[in-house]
Amino acid sequence: MLSFAGKTILITGAAGGIGRATARLLASLDANIALTDTSTDALRQAADELVSGAGRITTHQLDVTDLASCREVAGAVAREHGGVDHLVHAAGIYPQVMVGDMTAEQWRTVMSVNVDGTFNICNAVIPVLKDGSSIVNIASVAAHRGSYSHAHYSASKGAVVSFTRSLARELAPRTRVNAISPGLIETAMTVETIKQIGPSLLEGTPLKRFGTADEVAGGIVFLCSSLASFVTGESLQVNGGLHMS
Repeated sequence: MLSFAGKTILITGAAGGIGRATARLLASLDANIALTDTSTDALRQAADELVSGAGRITTHQLDVTDLASCREVAGAVAREHGGVDHLVHAAGIYPQVMVGDMTAEQWRTVMSVNVDGTFNICNAVIPVLKDGSSIVNIASVAAHRGSYSHAHYSASKGAVVSFTRSLARELAPRTRVNAISPGLIETAMTVETIKQIGPSLLEGTPLKRFGTADEVAGGIVFLCSSLASFVTGESLQVNGGLHMS
């Protein structure tokens, strides 16, 4: 049976749909989990949902756009848990606006969270990663096929995929680095998108439904596990076949 007993996983965006689902699954597999997000109240709620086995659960307020914040949290987790075995970087934003209506501030905000945030947390965690560790960054199907009215998001996730490949080369063989590219997943972040363009996306999705956060979490846990011990520099597609089509 798959177990993460004795392993420490740092999760960013842990109060969001995918981060929360990943934390639930890892807690059921006995992992030590460091939950991080911007909101302490949301973190408390996420932690209260977890039914932990032998693992220890801690919470840390984190702003991924701030490198100092990332380094502070990485250091705290390392002191509490003796280092980090796996980083799951799920923090991100998904605003909607057409390029012709987009302001420079809107573009910069998405890049700050989704691209700079990825660099910041990875940079901060690298010194405290253990041997045989891994990093999983959350990308998106939008990184591979574009996304109507989300060009800044699509561009940012394309950068995440490219960054992941480069980091995989730098950190091998001690640490594996992969991304996961979800399709349209039913979470609070995608409610408006599903209302507006959900039907058209379903037409191009062979499995004819939206994904769930739990299904993405399963892919993330696979990439962290020893089952993926020869997988690095990849972007795992979890989108019901939308990218394939």
